Amino acid sequence: MSMAAMVETQLPGDRISKRNFDKLARFIYDYSGIKMPPTKLTMLEGRLRRRLRATNHSTFDDYCDFLFNHDGLAQETVYLIDVVTTNKTDFFREAKHFDYLQSVALPAIAGSGVRTIRTWSSACSTGAEPYTMAMVLAEFTEGRSDVSYSVLATDLSTDVLQTARRGVYPDDLIAPVPRDLQRKYVLVAKQPGRKEVRISPKLRSRVGFARMNLMDDKYPVGDLMNVIFCRNVLIYFDKQTQAGVLSRLCDCLAKGGYLFIGHSESITGFDLPLKQVSNTVFQRV
Repeated sequence: MSMAAMVETQLPGDRISKRNFDKLARFIYDYSGIKMPPTKLTMLEGRLRRRLRATNHSTFDDYCDFLFNHDGLAQETVYLIDVVTTNKTDFFREAKHFDYLQSVALPAIAGSGVRTIRTWSSACSTGAEPYTMAMVLAEFTEGRSDVSYSVLATDLSTDVLQTARRGVYPDDLIAPVPRDLQRKYVLVAKQPGRKEVRISPKLRSRVGFARMNLMDDKYPVGDLMNVIFCRNVLIYFDKQTQAGVLSRLCDCLAKGGYLFIGHSESITGFDLPLKQVSNTVFQRV
């Protein structure tokens, strides 16, 4: 560690006080639904240090004073939320969901007479999930004139949305993508030694990205969705927040449509118009 870095980490006040941590945790929860227990104090300090530098504040006390006493939240909220969100993502993550989507859900939706299958990745992170959905949908609709598809991808973090729109990833991230789909939908960098890939323009054009907060009272997604993925997000919310998010998701789901949640998540105990049709897959009734 450089001497400058050592001095920076040892500055007086270079810790978040309990009072300011409580304020930050309450704001983060109220805005995003993300719980920030005291065990996350060190993590929060580490992630917020770059925001101190970006806003020219030398201590956490100064930064929090700027946020809460000088209307700094008006300009800082997006950046503050970006640094506390967790954005783990992989292509074909929890692959059985995509098997079910391809073999059961999509044929059932198309068989019911739906002409445009509307799908939504509601916590899309850096884009692996919606691009995976688009690959499955493109394969299902290929050569068919009776059905097409659309993919909406939303997230709270502006940072991850920027990455998702570009569609550029380390080449090892696409390892779970079947080879035949890689050949059709993934472009390999031509420069030797550049270990990056990019999602093909044709597939990228079928995915629309937008910032959305699942804590909002309504989700402005347009017409009802036939498929909604909301995976590995509910685990960050308490039961009351989970209930609200799930209820609003159901309001956006067409009759007979499918909701996919993470394999470590559950809707047990919630009064929702859903029936379970597979492991962590539910259908609107």
